[in-house]
Amino acid sequence: MTKDIIKVTEAFVKSELGEDSTGHDWYHIERVRNNAMNINKAEKTGDPFIIDMAALLHDIPDEKLNDSVECGKNKLEKFLESIELEVSAKLHIMEIINTISYKGGHGKTVSTMEAKIVQDADRLDAIGAIGIARTFAFGGKKGQLIYDPSIQTRVQMTETEYRMGKSSSIHHFYEKLLKLKDLMNTETAKKMAESRQEMMETFLVQFYNEWDGIS
Repeated sequence: MTKDIIKVTEAFVKSELGEDSTGHDWYHIERVRNNAMNINKAEKTGDPFIIDMAALLHDIPDEKLNDSVECGKNKLEKFLESIELEVSAKLHIMEIINTISYKGGHGKTVSTMEAKIVQDADRLDAIGAIGIARTFAFGGKKGQLIYDPSIQTRVQMTETEYRMGKSSSIHHFYEKLLKLKDLMNTETAKKMAESRQEMMETFLVQFYNEWDGIS
């Protein structure tokens, strides 16, 4: 039964996000899913089915990928209503998806182990080499500059300012990505984040050297 639900969910997510060009495509979903399942096995805690489902569906209601917050919410709820699953499981999956987003540092506190694992898995895919690639893919799609040294890094901002305010792809490292390592919930994710953090720091050093014509 659960295998059938997973297959239906995979097909739904592929149809919705399969070729997204902002870094939220099927391969992002698959990486988050793999990260989550690996963390689940290493930590030996949490319901693997709930973790798998939440990882698969976590970007379906994302306001960046929908016409509105309400539209995204309805899309997720409509899908969950279409599958045979206990109400408690559906509510748990929705709770995870509704609480794991960063939202400019204004995200909700995650309360279950499953939510902590999926949040870690999603944040791991936002950093490191892949995180760098995704940052510039999203920035280009959004119409942001690669870098503008005249822009000030935003330290504190509202969720609206985080979404809509002026920034650049390089500034996004300081406004979000470099903060994520210290926000990981599980010991497994903290270890995984170390090399990815080093990759981003090395990239930024090289970027500024090339920007200034030093190397």
